[in-house]
Amino acid sequence: MSINTPGSQRAIMFGAVLLLACSTWSAPLAAEEAGIIAQSSDYFPDQIGNEWHYRGQITEGPLQTIEHKFFSNVSSVTGTKTIKGMTATVFHDTNPGNHGPSDSFYRRDSVGIVYYGSEPGTPLEKQLVPYQIVRFPMKTATSFQQFNRKGLDFGTDMDRDGENEKVDAQGDSTVVGQESVTVPAGTFKDAVKVEARMYMQIHLSGSNKTAQGTDVMTAWFVKGVGLVKYVERQELSPLEDRGVITDISEELESYEIKPSKASLGRRESPAEGLFADHTGHDELRQVLFTSGLRSDSGEPMASKRLAAD
Repeated sequence: MSINTPGSQRAIMFGAVLLLACSTWSAPLAAEEAGIIAQSSDYFPDQIGNEWHYRGQITEGPLQTIEHKFFSNVSSVTGTKTIKGMTATVFHDTNPGNHGPSDSFYRRDSVGIVYYGSEPGTPLEKQLVPYQIVRFPMKTATSFQQFNRKGLDFGTDMDRDGENEKVDAQGDSTVVGQESVTVPAGTFKDAVKVEARMYMQIHLSGSNKTAQGTDVMTAWFVKGVGLVKYVERQELSPLEDRGVITDISEELESYEIKPSKASLGRRESPAEGLFADHTGHDELRQVLFTSGLRSDSGEPMASKRLAAD
C-alpha cells in the first residue's frame, strides 16, 4: 500500500531544481563565521529557460517483493505564477520519481526558499504549504524544523473503513556539509549536501492503531549548476502482514544554465527563486525540498525534496 505525502521534498530536499540569479550573502561573511557557505544562493539557479536532464532508478514494493525500474526526467524553469498574492517560480518536471509530469512552485527571498505546493498536489500537501525548505545563508551542521502539524486529513482510507485517516506530520532539514560527488554529468567538488527528513504517525480510524511513515532524502547541490543528485528512501510500517519500502534516486546527465540578468546583480534578490520537487505522487513524499531540490545563480530543494494524489 502506498502513501501520499507532500514533496519535494523533493525538496530538501525535501522536488528538485533551485536557481537564483544573484548572491545575497558575501564571501567576507563566510570568512568571519565558520561554517557559512559563501554565496549560498548561487547553488540554486532559477532563471527561466534553465534545464536539467536526469536519469533515475526506483526500487519499490513490499519487503517480500522488490521491483526495479529505470526512468528519465527533465526539469526546467518555465515561468512564474502568483499564489496567494506572492510571485512563485514554476519548475516543470516531465517524470519526477517515474510518476508523470508535474509543476512545483517556489519563492525565494533574502532569508531562503519557500515551497508553495505542486500540481497535481495531494490533500495533505495542501494543508502544509507554504513552508520553508532552505534558509540563507546556508551553514553546515545546522538544522531547522519545516513544519510540525497534528490531526491533518491524510487523504487516504488505508484501513478501508470508509473514513480517511488522520496524520501527524513533522519535517526537518539539515545542511550536512560539503563534499565531492560524481554523476554522469561529471565530478563536482564542494557540493553542498542537504538532508531532509519527514516523519508521520498515521492514525487508523478502524482499528485505533498507528502506522509509522518516514521519508529521508539526501541531495547534493553544486554552485552555478543546482541539484546534481538525490537519493530518497520512503518507508511505511507493516499494515497487516507487510510494510512498504521505496528507494528513489536521480543523477544529473546534462544541464543548460541561462546567463543571469545583469539587472539582478547587486540589487534586491529576485522573489521567484525555488526548487523542483522530485518525489512520486502516490507515495510518501519528501517534504523538504517535498519531494525535491534544484538551483540557478541568483537563488526554492531543493527539495526536492521538500513534495501526491
